[in-house]
Amino acid sequence: MSPILTPLFPLPDLVLFPGLVLPLYVFEQRYRDLLADVRRSKEPFGIVRILEAGGEDGAKSFQDRVAKVGTLAHLRSVTDHDDGTASIVVVGGERFRILDFDTRHSYLSATVQEDPLPEGPGEQDMTAALSRRLLDGLLTVRAADAGAIREHAPQEPLLLASFAATLLPLSGDQREQALDTIDLLDRLETLISFLPRNDRALN
Repeated sequence: MSPILTPLFPLPDLVLFPGLVLPLYVFEQRYRDLLADVRRSKEPFGIVRILEAGGEDGAKSFQDRVAKVGTLAHLRSVTDHDDGTASIVVVGGERFRILDFDTRHSYLSATVQEDPLPEGPGEQDMTAALSRRLLDGLLTVRAADAGAIREHAPQEPLLLASFAATLLPLSGDQREQALDTIDLLDRLETLISFLPRNDRALN
């Protein structure tokens, strides 16, 4: 698959995972420009995590403060407001890696290479077992929400991993580590490793 040029929507300490629905409020002018371009092109844009705040000395450029791995966001709905802002809903698509930044627009863009998460051949049994362990751990950590979690937890392991990564009490670094894994087994194992030790032992 060839690299593509895509607009970027960096967000502080937020990691979008494939298959997840994310509402956003667009108010800054540069992201209003991004939204206008995305609506015209009907192409996805990229969501990447802002790794650190800009220092007062401005030592690092904006592009040096964003993660180099992100997720394509597909626009599902837009509600325009009278003041020029908008409420949008996006769905996470493929993971990507940034090859090079483009600063020609008011918003940051990048040439990215899609990097789908592979599932190795013959690993279905292990994937299913790890998915069950992860769901059991999530139910233990979020015991008060167990009913809703059982009702809404996806069956597909990739989507279950995305679901758990959002609901577990993880830091931005941990979520990015889960996004930036080698394959699906690695992502499931990484998320299980983030469970409290007692919950891992019980499972």
